[in-house]
Amino acid sequence: MKVFINPGHAPNGNPDPGAVNDFYRVRECDIALSIGEMVKNYLIKAGCGVKLLQSNNLAGESAGENIVKSANDWGADVFVSIHCNAYDKSVRGAETLVYDKVGGGYPLGKYIHAQLIDTMQDIDGTFPDRGIKSRPALCVLRRTQMPAVLVETAFIDNDIDVLLLMNYQEEIAAAIARGVTDYASNT
Repeated sequence: MKVFINPGHAPNGNPDPGAVNDFYRVRECDIALSIGEMVKNYLIKAGCGVKLLQSNNLAGESAGENIVKSANDWGADVFVSIHCNAYDKSVRGAETLVYDKVGGGYPLGKYIHAQLIDTMQDIDGTFPDRGIKSRPALCVLRRTQMPAVLVETAFIDNDIDVLLLMNYQEEIAAAIARGVTDYASNT
């Protein structure tokens, strides 16, 4: 299986670091890349072909390697974009975004989301399951030719979730990788 991993936002945060937690001085682009690299390593050990690309160019709108074109041209079997959510500092939890709940990305999202929620709730029994949500307007879900998901691992602007993102990246990465391999072995 060929897995394309897209850690969210721009490399080194320039021009777009994504969401930022100013108190802890952590940026979404850095956490997403760290988790993405670990997912890559887990999947390589599991025998998958893996390409990882963090770029500010989702589909030709800016400079840098085009994420959607790269995934499509490489012939990836699945596409996994990794992000950290943010809202109003009070919201917590993980959610997995798919194009719709009938397409090929939905089964992939179910396996990844189940592993992520099980893992996070083992670490913190109060960690919310925000579910799988349809987001057909998201470019990386709409324009990729393979089953695709966008994983919002936790809320970087929340005081509790940010500590999970800072201290449990290995566990988050392992959960995402297990979800991908669960999908591969069940489809």
